Amino acid sequence: MLWPEWLKLRGLRMQHGTQASLQGSPASAGTGMRAGLIATCACVLLFASACGHKVKQTAKLPPPPSLPSATAPSTPTKQPPSVADVDPHAKALWSQTGYASWYGPPYHNRQGANGEIYDQDALTAAHRTLPMNSIVRVVNLKTSHEVVVRITDRGPFVGDRIIDLSKAAAKAVDVWRPGTAPVRLDVLRTPAPIDEGGRWCVQIGAFKEQTDALKLKERLQRRYHTAKVLQFPGPTGYWVRVRVLDDDKARAQEVSKVIQIDEGGVFLVRLD
Repeated sequence: MLWPEWLKLRGLRMQHGTQASLQGSPASAGTGMRAGLIATCACVLLFASACGHKVKQTAKLPPPPSLPSATAPSTPTKQPPSVADVDPHAKALWSQTGYASWYGPPYHNRQGANGEIYDQDALTAAHRTLPMNSIVRVVNLKTSHEVVVRITDRGPFVGDRIIDLSKAAAKAVDVWRPGTAPVRLDVLRTPAPIDEGGRWCVQIGAFKEQTDALKLKERLQRRYHTAKVLQFPGPTGYWVRVRVLDDDKARAQEVSKVIQIDEGGVFLVRLD
């Protein structure tokens, strides 16, 4: 049935109902007429809405194929070399002679220059210029006792001493009881060239009074504008460190030659 004809029939029915209502009381007649008009309008709007708008159906798309979970390749942590992996009788790559000392408390269980926690019972040592993690054979020139150590720290910062041994290493080469002894260092393995490259600085001290270290820091800052001058405390006193531009070795050597102090010493130190 077309909707105009349907609407016409609907109107006739509503008219018949209205006439019947008019035969009653005037109030009921008015109420019936209003209800009929409201119902007619509602039907017209509902029909027009159903005819004028088509219901849109949402297409059901299949889910995308699942991808295999990608696991990021794990980067193995690089372990430092072990003295056990090196032949203790191997040919030396580089040698040095001088005095050895040793250090324990108050450095034990504190962070060393390479970031590791210093263990006085491990076979390690401190050296000012050898690359970190170099493997070195230490020979006591008096007793001929020897030990192989790994360089994990920086020092010693005293006079003509060339190496600071851990307590365990000092006991192995008869340095523990006397405190110092003449030794020969034989480098057996090194991760980087010894005589070139590297990052360098100048370390000055130690000073008993912090004010003396601060005065030196201010004086060096005024003189070397491109350098970073740091002042920091240590177990043996107060220190000043000069980081030259680009940590260049030649610049650091020039600075170390011109600095003059009345207390402590001036040391060229390799950072890496």
